[in-house]
This record gives sequence, C-alpha cells and structure tokens, in this order.
Amino acid sequence: MNMSEMVSVIFRLAVGGIASFLAILVWAKTRDAPWMLIVIGTIASYIASVYATLTLFGITAELWLSKTAGIAVATIISCLPTAFFIAAFAIMISRKYRTK
Repeated sequence: MNMSEMVSVIFRLAVGGIASFLAILVWAKTRDAPWMLIVIGTIASYIASVYATLTLFGITAELWLSKTAGIAVATIISCLPTAFFIAAFAIMISRKYRTK
C-alpha cells in the first residue's frame, strides 16, 4: 500500500468517525423516525468503511453470506446505509403528501 492509499484510508475513517459521533449526538436529541434512520445510515456507513479497511489490511477475510447465493457480506454492508437513507426519505415524503 502506498502513501496516498494510506492517507485516503485514514481520512475516510477520520471523517466517518466524526460524522458518526455527531450522528449519535443528534440521535440523543431527537426521536423522529426519519432522523433516526439517517443516523443509523450514517453509522452503518462508518461500519462499512471500517470493515473495508479491515479487509484491505487482511485482518478479516471476505465472508460469503451463502455459497448458493454468492453474495459477499461486504456488498450487503455497503448497501445498508443507502437502504436506511431511502427509508428515511420515503417517510419524509409520505408525511409531506399525506392528506388529513
């Protein structure tokens, strides 16, 4: 691994850590479902970054969810944040356009 890759990994982990810390602070202040889903998505994004870094350094092996399905755990972990964001935005949209 060269220096630019190392700086990229460190920067991604540092920025993700700050975002996760601030997301947890927001979580403590609000109980609104969309905001909670955005917080969970942010934390899941950081988890995906940490898992990718551990795999890059060879600390964790690439695990397979199922031999028949052939889906890598890293693929599922990397898609989780977007799924939480989609759910949060869908709830926000449904609230806005809900008729009373």
